[in-house]
Amino acid sequence: MLGKAIGIFDSGVGGLTVFKEVADLLPRENLIYLGDTARVPYGSKSVKTVQRYALEAAEFLVDRGVKLLVVACNTASAVALEQLRERFQLPVIGVIEPGARRACASRNRRIGVIGTEGTINSGRYPQAISALVPDARIFSIACPLFVPLAEEGWAEHEIARLTALEYLQPLLKAQIDTLVLGCTHYPLLHNTLRGIFGADVLLVDSAEETAKTVQQLFCRQGLENPDSGGRREFYVTDVPTRFERVGQAFLGAELGRVVQVEIG
Repeated sequence: MLGKAIGIFDSGVGGLTVFKEVADLLPRENLIYLGDTARVPYGSKSVKTVQRYALEAAEFLVDRGVKLLVVACNTASAVALEQLRERFQLPVIGVIEPGARRACASRNRRIGVIGTEGTINSGRYPQAISALVPDARIFSIACPLFVPLAEEGWAEHEIARLTALEYLQPLLKAQIDTLVLGCTHYPLLHNTLRGIFGADVLLVDSAEETAKTVQQLFCRQGLENPDSGGRREFYVTDVPTRFERVGQAFLGAELGRVVQVEIG
């Protein structure tokens, strides 16, 4: 068991983009990752179901003595974050608020948001952005096929480009200057999206922004533990074979040992 680690959970492998960014910014901190792979995806589940899953995942990590929780899932961040903050006496950071803050850099106040059906239907990104920039025009689109494309390693394939063009025509017509990647899988499509929108559109990586928020919180609250050793542990709720294979591409490195557990 890791003492006073950062706990990060997601419905599956996508949250490893958040894990990677946190590890890069806080390399000496111990990190525990839980992928709820037996119940993936969260994006098409009901609000009550996602809330229950998120609570069970968080309890698993809290039981292991984490000092901070990162909800590395846009859907769970959209519908369960406040419940988790009420339930646990430790900092809980989601991925929506950091992404929304970065989107405020928009010059023409025309902001696109893409994500899973659950994230888009929740309306949480428009709410968070509008609270900071009341005059923003926000255009939201669900792009469910981006997740399997990323997991199949086809994020830069011609199929991904054609799929993105089909989904994103309304955003091109809206002349957005900022696009929020509202799913932790979507950073893998960065190059494909950049090719479609060009260099002038700001692509907001919620994983990167979340890691920055974690680092800032550590500095403010004195949570750093430079002597903790920088150890990593990975847990999944189903057979780890696919997680290990796909996760290597998301993390950009070998995961090492992945342990299957039961939660709930």
